Amino acid sequence: MAKILYEGKSKVILEGRDDKSALVYYKDTATAFDGKKKEDLNGKGKLNAAISHLIYGRLEENGIETHLLEVVDDTSALVKKAEIVMVEVIVRNVAAGSFSKKYGVPEGTELKNTTIEFSLKDDTLGDPQINESQVTALGIATADELNQMKVQALRINEILSKIFDNVGIRLVDYKLEFGRYEDRLILCDEISPDSCRFWDKETNKKLDKDRFRRDMGNVLDGYQDVLERLQV
Repeated sequence: MAKILYEGKSKVILEGRDDKSALVYYKDTATAFDGKKKEDLNGKGKLNAAISHLIYGRLEENGIETHLLEVVDDTSALVKKAEIVMVEVIVRNVAAGSFSKKYGVPEGTELKNTTIEFSLKDDTLGDPQINESQVTALGIATADELNQMKVQALRINEILSKIFDNVGIRLVDYKLEFGRYEDRLILCDEISPDSCRFWDKETNKKLDKDRFRRDMGNVLDGYQDVLERLQV
């Protein structure tokens, strides 16, 4: 078995075929509230892998370079071995979750423009929000890298908003991660119901991990719904 390089809450990263690649394995583990809530949901890894791989394929078709090299099986993929920038990029189109709580905006309110936030990628600290000057002051990323991530995030949002609108899903908000690969930044990690808020466009039914966070039940039904719509 390949050597484990890193194990996170929802994925395991293993050695790849060479020093420029890695193998990503999607776990069935669901977590929330910085890992305080945790449960294994049979089939979650397979659903997240399928959804993320479909989305990354669409992004590649539209000129966004991702880490995805090859889908290996239902729960694994070979990816470019990038150095992850330890800043998460949060993209918001609709008020929800912490944004609604922090700013007193009712969930479901359409924002007048897309917002971009940064959070420090550190589970032990609860992934706190961080501003650009703090990121550069700590040497986590350069001003140019932050600008590149913002530009890419807005382009990705433009592409994904059209894709999901066409299948009757509101792209509420989501998290992106980028990595340094050779001389450039590329999109890494995953885009799935674990890292996004997806709502049905007509009913606002939640089709994402909020079903787990909020004990709504039938968690994977939402994931399956997203996958089936994307496969059409």
